[in-house]
Amino acid sequence: MSTAADTGRDEAPGRPAIATETHGDVLLVRFDRPWAHNALDPDAMILFRETMESFRDDPALSVAVLTGTGTRAFCAGADLKRTGAPDLPFAAAHLAPYAQGVREGGYVRAITLSELQIGKPMIAAVNGHALGGGLEIALHCHLRIASPNATFGLPEARWASVPAVGGASHLLRAIPQAVALKMLLTGDRIDAAEALRVGLVSDVVPAEDLLDTALELARRIAANGPLAIRALATLAHRTHDLPLSQSIAVEQLMWGLLRDTADRAEGRAAFAARRPPVYEGR
Repeated sequence: MSTAADTGRDEAPGRPAIATETHGDVLLVRFDRPWAHNALDPDAMILFRETMESFRDDPALSVAVLTGTGTRAFCAGADLKRTGAPDLPFAAAHLAPYAQGVREGGYVRAITLSELQIGKPMIAAVNGHALGGGLEIALHCHLRIASPNATFGLPEARWASVPAVGGASHLLRAIPQAVALKMLLTGDRIDAAEALRVGLVSDVVPAEDLLDTALELARRIAANGPLAIRALATLAHRTHDLPLSQSIAVEQLMWGLLRDTADRAEGRAAFAARRPPVYEGR
């Protein structure tokens, strides 16, 4: 049976742009517009944000894995065919109610995950192109792994624009400045091998193993103390731009918050008894 990806159709009517699956306490989120390299139009961006808000607020979910449908793209960012220059000035869209503003030109608000303050780990499983907003979403994730055919780039300068979802800021902090600036100023991509070399991803695995590897990584994380994992995810987002002394001070406060928890006592009891711990998130 042919699909939209096979035939080059512009869309698949009635098909949600974001697909989800649950694997125990792990949420799998797919960008599901393969006919458009999984690029996101404003409606897809709103659905993605709602999906991530639900993940944030669901106590039964511990870790999210983000990936794209197919092998060509993780996410190619904003769908340039559906995010043209709006009629309204930026101020009107930026100050409008959220959903209205997104549809009227302020769509970058919908995929700025840092605004959601998701205190849970997120893993980007990059299968194919992660470009523009797609790379920016991956940079918001705590961990990134890739298949060998993955590419990474922020080509906005080529289209007379700049990243607007934290792409420049995150990239300059994630990899050496010279490499980041070369990518930003030229719009050039790097491949998976280079991304591994400079530390943009932690692992490159065969394409057929990518999703299983990401889910296994998520399960290993979810098996640890849930309060500790959320504390570490919070530290990663809130201390990376602090001076070292302030970052350590916040770290010590987090340690103090966890010191008297039942989970921490259970971890020590399990270690002493040489058994797996049973954590309850309290």
